[in-house]
Amino acid sequence: MDKIKAIIFDLDGVIVDTARFHYQAWKRLAQELGFYFSLEQNERLKGVSRMESLELLYEFGELPLPSEEEKNRLATKKNDWYRENILKMTPNDILPGVENFLEELKAANYKVAIGSSSKNAGTILEKIGYANFFDAVVDGTKIKNSKPDPEVFLKAANELGINPQNCVVFEDAHAGIEAAKKAKMKTVGVGNKQVLFDADIVVPDLKDMNISVIESLK
Repeated sequence: MDKIKAIIFDLDGVIVDTARFHYQAWKRLAQELGFYFSLEQNERLKGVSRMESLELLYEFGELPLPSEEEKNRLATKKNDWYRENILKMTPNDILPGVENFLEELKAANYKVAIGSSSKNAGTILEKIGYANFFDAVVDGTKIKNSKPDPEVFLKAANELGINPQNCVVFEDAHAGIEAAKKAKMKTVGVGNKQVLFDADIVVPDLKDMNISVIESLK
């Protein structure tokens, strides 16, 4: 039986609620392109890279893909709108239960890491006061393949010096759960059970999360 030694957290939707900022920015871009972008469609963008998300947006709008130059321009525009919001973030934006759980993990000598497809992870962690808290931070600036590819989680485990089978991943996206399973890691889904049905455990949030839940995954 593999002993759990490290916890890897997705950032958006698990540590902080930036998911709404992503949705607002993609919805605004969709409106400019002439169609409505729903919350249900937004679920498919969670954990996916910016360029892949843009291609999905075009698919939802039933539009032909633009040139690479135009794709880059639109992705940058979306990210600028998103960054306007995250630059206003404070420690008050940390989701309920997160701070207590992180402190409990540290006190029990678990390694903790961020495994996020976001290229803005460093900015967000700085704004919420956690820039130097995690033992490793692997984000979209360090990977070539976004979730459901396991690269982000395997790199996080490698930076921690922990075998993948000794890691648990906390994720709010189906693509993230799939990535963690490909990496042979245990999984805790945070959010909707219907979306996160593949996870080993699903919880609505981290309000009641504690180490006993982690130990039950051994």
